[in-house]
Amino acid sequence: MSSDATPGPVPSEGSMERISAGHGHGHEMHGGIAKLAVGAIGVVFGDIGTSPLYALRDTFAGHHPLPLDQLHVYGIISLMFWSMMIIVTLKYVSVIMRADNKGEGGSLALLALINKNVGGKKWTTGIILLGVFATSLFYGDSMITPAVSVLGAIEGVAVYQPELRQLVVPMVVGILVFLFFIQSRGTARVATFFGPIMLTYFATISVLGVVSIAQMPEVIGALSPHHAVELFLADPFRGFLAMGSAVLAVTGAEALYADMGHFGRSPIRLSWLVFVLPALVLNYLGQASLLMRDPASLESPFYFLAPEWFQWPLLIVASLAAVIASQAVISGAFSVTQQAIQLGFIPRMTIKHTSETAAGQIYIPVINWALMIAVILLVVVFQRSSNLTAAYGIAVTGAMLIDNFLLAVVLFNLWKWKPVYSVPLLAIFFAIDAAYLGANLTKIPDGGWLPLTLGLLIFTLLTTWSRGRALMRMNMAEGSIPIEVFTKSAHNSAARVPGTAIFMASTAAGVPSALLHNIKHNKVLHERVVILTVAIQDVPYVDQADRYAVKDLGQGFYKMAIRFGFLEETDVPAALKQVTMCGAPFDMMKTSFFLSRQTLIASAKPGMAIWREKLFAWMLRNAASAMEFFRLPTNRVVELGSQIEI
Repeated sequence: MSSDATPGPVPSEGSMERISAGHGHGHEMHGGIAKLAVGAIGVVFGDIGTSPLYALRDTFAGHHPLPLDQLHVYGIISLMFWSMMIIVTLKYVSVIMRADNKGEGGSLALLALINKNVGGKKWTTGIILLGVFATSLFYGDSMITPAVSVLGAIEGVAVYQPELRQLVVPMVVGILVFLFFIQSRGTARVATFFGPIMLTYFATISVLGVVSIAQMPEVIGALSPHHAVELFLADPFRGFLAMGSAVLAVTGAEALYADMGHFGRSPIRLSWLVFVLPALVLNYLGQASLLMRDPASLESPFYFLAPEWFQWPLLIVASLAAVIASQAVISGAFSVTQQAIQLGFIPRMTIKHTSETAAGQIYIPVINWALMIAVILLVVVFQRSSNLTAAYGIAVTGAMLIDNFLLAVVLFNLWKWKPVYSVPLLAIFFAIDAAYLGANLTKIPDGGWLPLTLGLLIFTLLTTWSRGRALMRMNMAEGSIPIEVFTKSAHNSAARVPGTAIFMASTAAGVPSALLHNIKHNKVLHERVVILTVAIQDVPYVDQADRYAVKDLGQGFYKMAIRFGFLEETDVPAALKQVTMCGAPFDMMKTSFFLSRQTLIASAKPGMAIWREKLFAWMLRNAASAMEFFRLPTNRVVELGSQIEI
């Protein structure tokens, strides 16, 4: 459909007149840093916070189990601790979170920042493809996280009451169905309770850890890095394989960066360093102490930390934390999808805003129901969280490794760091992430194939859509007529009728096909004809001063561009109400919107393989209409179709 939003900036024209109306959107943080830090604990740290449910257990009872002795227990605790310090604290909290796109984080936001500053160089294509693949892996993570988190929590029922083991999967499915069904209502009210619940959860696991450590204080020495070194020297092969499970201690680290726009850099750093990191370290040390004292507790060292009288309260608190972790990743999938749509990697989808005040709170029905089906299938097929953790690790470590390539571009090309500082830092990050990914690749037969298959499938869809749109625009531009030539000839060749006609155009150049078809078939022109291009910029939000550009072509013809950031809602009627220098103000009851709908015909033209053209045609047919995407009034829209080959 030629009325698609156009990724990238709209070329400014010499005589285009800039319009400023009202105040800039801004992306401000409201509330004190302590309040934001509590909010971050509730949303950002749910994934990494629920890792103690299964991380240490799977290292000693998973697909590549280790002997339960001091060498291996201390070595794994040391490995987990220093992984959290290097990957989470140093890499994400201290370095990557400094690379923000006007306050926003995440792979796509970073990609947009890189493309805006160094786009056009030969190697940027490869970087963009890597970033898109990281986004594809994120969708796999979005499917696995709810399944493994809720399973890991509800399995506590079987730990405390083994006769109830058969009820675990039905209970998990019921919780997940409820969770996905409430998404359409918005998460604002539920999110109010997220912070306090996660505070309670982290305080609880801290206290349980301290009580267990007190019974064997020498376990604190496991934090020394020499224990990890001893493990690899004494048992290198099994130590390497164990990294595939040890990495579960840092799953969710990328969420710190992706959710930076919601809370800001400082609150996330504060909550991690002051509260979350100490709580996780204390709980892992407590589990290590328990395993050394009672090897039989390996069935679930997390749940066996609790005394008998506190077992069911712990189960409830852990289950709530798992649901919150799932909620956070589902909301993240909605946000990433919106960014990908705006940046031109995913077809338009119906996006519903669930809050009148918080623009980031959105609901995308297609993504919600697809995730629900995928998550429930994972639970039913894999049955246990330990079976899913093999799939979990590859998605996480793959995304982390790709982030290093994006970071390298930022360090060398944007920040201009000296090699003496950047090369050693990147070498450490690449070595650790590559080792973790390599260890997880050994689990491909045990379930690691799942995120790779999902990632490749989603990557194919994203790149097919992006390439197909580019080919369509090139095809349409070849036969386009310069707008200035058209306006001079069209003025005298058609009758003028009252009202305003807005013709949506995918590019700033040429005449929209809907306008040509209207002249050809209806032989009329409205008193005011506006050729409108909606452009999505490489920034999250566009300043109001840069929102509009208008050029008066004479004879009642205007050319207008409206710019939105990739996190903004593309509400065209609301934007038009702010325009005061395009003739009279826009009255929606006297304005008609004309859209071009293209039907794609697969052809043997060079550009894409036939199977990809057919895939693109299917995606084009199933994309949400421009009327919904741009929030156009349903009774004021006229669609004119044509066929096109690419």
